Amino acid sequence: MTNNVTLTRFIIEQQCELPEASGTFTLLLNNIVTACKQIAQKVSRGQLIGVLGSADSENVQGEVQKKLDIITNDIMVNALNWTGHLAGMASEEIDDFIPIPPQYKKGKYLVLFDPLDGSSNIDINLAVGTIFSVLRCREAVEPELEDFLRKGSEQVCAGFVIYGPSTMLVLTTGHGVNGFTLDQDIGEFILTHPNMRIPEETQEFAINMSNQRFWESPVQRYIEECLQGKEGERGKDFNMRWVASFVADVYRILTRGGVFLYPLDNRDPSKPAKLRLMYEANPMAFIIEQAGGLCSTGRERILDIKPDGVHQRVPVVLGSKNEVERIVDYHLSEAGES
Repeated sequence: MTNNVTLTRFIIEQQCELPEASGTFTLLLNNIVTACKQIAQKVSRGQLIGVLGSADSENVQGEVQKKLDIITNDIMVNALNWTGHLAGMASEEIDDFIPIPPQYKKGKYLVLFDPLDGSSNIDINLAVGTIFSVLRCREAVEPELEDFLRKGSEQVCAGFVIYGPSTMLVLTTGHGVNGFTLDQDIGEFILTHPNMRIPEETQEFAINMSNQRFWESPVQRYIEECLQGKEGERGKDFNMRWVASFVADVYRILTRGGVFLYPLDNRDPSKPAKLRLMYEANPMAFIIEQAGGLCSTGRERILDIKPDGVHQRVPVVLGSKNEVERIVDYHLSEAGES
């Protein structure tokens, strides 16, 4: 434990090291955290308040929405649109970016979020979460789409909250990664996992094996080596872990290492990848790299991609440095042979 350092204190102490800081970012982060506390309460009560099950609607990606997808999206929007800290928002659940209502003051930041990652797990009581990313915006302007379409390397903050046995916030502002646990008794996030680091070596991988027949050969090669265990080329046994909740899989990697793959596949040419660059891949890549890991499509660094749309999808390989480098090498060597 760390003498019950609250998230607010932690951010203010970091802010004091930056003479140009105005305090606006601290207030914005507190607003995001307040929304996540509200979401945690909804998730924890589930069927008791009638929020489980399908909403009988689809989001912009054509995915069936859960009731909580809609509820959590509304919580995030309503917690942030009036604050005066934002120029605009974008949500995985909404087709276009979300402008700030004209009656409210405009700020200098943009927030992008997946309000309920892993929502397919909500009805079976597995871990779900919220992912968010913060960008700076041109001041005193109405944002345009291009203001959101920025490389992940331009993020000023990224984080996620996982709603599990305990509610945890993992956060980076570009100076390492820290984890905070929600103390329900006082309603505050407390620093419990300072300076999180990902081991460079691992014997765990996470991938949806049901898609194996659709993978490209570099991924087929890597997974086959893992499955061969001690008798194979790698000379060691691997364990497979797959939660089907991005926040849960990433949190596991942050705490004990591992590699996560949601690779390119050939099932549907119109949807060659699953995860969204702006709402999932970019914020997680920022966190993973700040914790000493790597994040790639297999062919290029995630944080170097210039988005072509707010709902762009990309392949994702992230986690322990040595394993990600191996997978990237397999992709590059195949490209060199073709």
